[in-house]
Amino acid sequence: MSRTRTALLAAMALVAAAAGTAMGAVPDDVGVQAIPCTVDYKVQNQWSTGFTTAVTVTNNSAAKTSWAVKWSYAGNQQVTNGWNSRITQSGTSVTAANETYNGTLATGGSVSFGFNASYSGTNALPTTFTLDGVTCNVDDGGGGPSEPPGPGTPGTKVDNPYAGAKVYVNPEWSAKAAAEPGGSRISNQPTGVWLDRIAAIEGVGSGMGLRDHLDAALTQKGSGELAVQLVIYNLPGRDCAALASNGELGPTELGRYKTEYIDPIAAILADPKYASLRIVTTVEIDSLPNLVTNTGSRPTATPQCDVMKANGNYVKGVGYALNKLGDVGNVYNYVDAGHHGWIGWDDNFGASATTFKEAATAEGATVNDVHGFITNTANYSALKENNFTINSTVNGTSVRESKWVDWNRYVDELSFAQAFRNQLVSVGFNSSIGMLIDTSRNGWGGSARPTGPGATTSVDTYVNGGRYDRRIHIGNWCNQSGAGLGERPKAAPEAGIDAYVWMKPPGESDGSSSAIPNDEGKGFDRMCDPTYTGNPRNGNSMSGSLPNAPISGHWFSAQFQQLMQNAYPAL
Repeated sequence: MSRTRTALLAAMALVAAAAGTAMGAVPDDVGVQAIPCTVDYKVQNQWSTGFTTAVTVTNNSAAKTSWAVKWSYAGNQQVTNGWNSRITQSGTSVTAANETYNGTLATGGSVSFGFNASYSGTNALPTTFTLDGVTCNVDDGGGGPSEPPGPGTPGTKVDNPYAGAKVYVNPEWSAKAAAEPGGSRISNQPTGVWLDRIAAIEGVGSGMGLRDHLDAALTQKGSGELAVQLVIYNLPGRDCAALASNGELGPTELGRYKTEYIDPIAAILADPKYASLRIVTTVEIDSLPNLVTNTGSRPTATPQCDVMKANGNYVKGVGYALNKLGDVGNVYNYVDAGHHGWIGWDDNFGASATTFKEAATAEGATVNDVHGFITNTANYSALKENNFTINSTVNGTSVRESKWVDWNRYVDELSFAQAFRNQLVSVGFNSSIGMLIDTSRNGWGGSARPTGPGATTSVDTYVNGGRYDRRIHIGNWCNQSGAGLGERPKAAPEAGIDAYVWMKPPGESDGSSSAIPNDEGKGFDRMCDPTYTGNPRNGNSMSGSLPNAPISGHWFSAQFQQLMQNAYPAL
């Protein structure tokens, strides 16, 4: 159970007591005038050495453009980190001042912030609070003994946020899916909510913003547990090796990323209103692996990726996001880890894990801010290739020597994700981390799905004849022809895997087939052009993309229909 101190300056009661009269009913407007401010200080979660607290301040005096709340502890409590305010402590005295984005506090308005703290002995509640030097409240004798919360209590982390929980169905995606012929078969599936620009936080046009989604999630939750999947995706210089998914922030705009994007998201997620939700964040897809594979002297390098490696803003941005979001007690951060066809090679595998560790310990973040990693986000790599393994040989030749596998250590996403988890633990991540695999578009079913191994004429005929992944080249990533829905979202399907998820909403385009002017910062990438003959990153192969695609994130009906047609397991 939580402990709460809502201590009001009971001015009217004190006056009545001094006059020796009983306290009668007082009109609401009189009470408001007598109470300059109120503070609700709630210990949401407490254990033997620490606690998490949510504080809501209501201002009943003149409107403010900045604010500072102060209180003192009677014991040895020490604030360790906080969110939605700048918290400092000197001895037992604590000051929580506004951030740059929440200084405005209207008359009758409220602001919420929170923090984690340590203690030993007794965690006594503060008795007096001030707002800008004015006393808000006195001890009303509230509160009581604290008990450690049980499983599922707000503010406590579970090992796997998907276990025993429903997952949020995005009403906007669901409506689009249901409007498609046959789409009602999957329109009730949970998908990720993509916060791919600053405007998405409040909602683009008439679309739902972050609070709208969280409010809808509370409704869907009911009395059970529910996980909400958010994609944090707006790094400076985003997607340096692609154009279709470029973002709104330039390579040097780390400050805007912090104050206009991450800070407001963290503030909303920290609202005690949403403390009962399990909030899963997928942090910055297609970013950190680029620093390993597309920089320096590699043939796949781009000048844009060299810039981002040199200025460090991918590492700093991811670290900042992990730190701020990780401070919220019910947020589970999963860092994007590419896919087996990107970092499964010897040169990339260990180096990627090291880079992820660098980001997870930048800008105040620690490995404790990382609950796990996600692979294959918005990609097409087959979950499991059953017709050959990495150890298979044809006439004494290893499948690693085939043109398709090309010396990769892995042939499918499941084996890669499980092995990469071990690698991440070996470089210092917690042994409890779990993996997610995006299966939204990696089913590769339909009539083209092989029913057995290929001919043993050569290692290439063997692999190409038996592989489920029918892409022309494993480096192809845009609106792939022949793709199908994969495994339906499912918790704990394999060892080390927290869930199969549909983080990429099926039917949302990867990029436009031709240049389309837009105000979303998204460019035209030839990898989305079905006539493109390729580059070193896809072995100079055809792109394999569908024609007539809209810009990334927009609804692509033809792709949605194809995904349903080629679903595996079949619909």
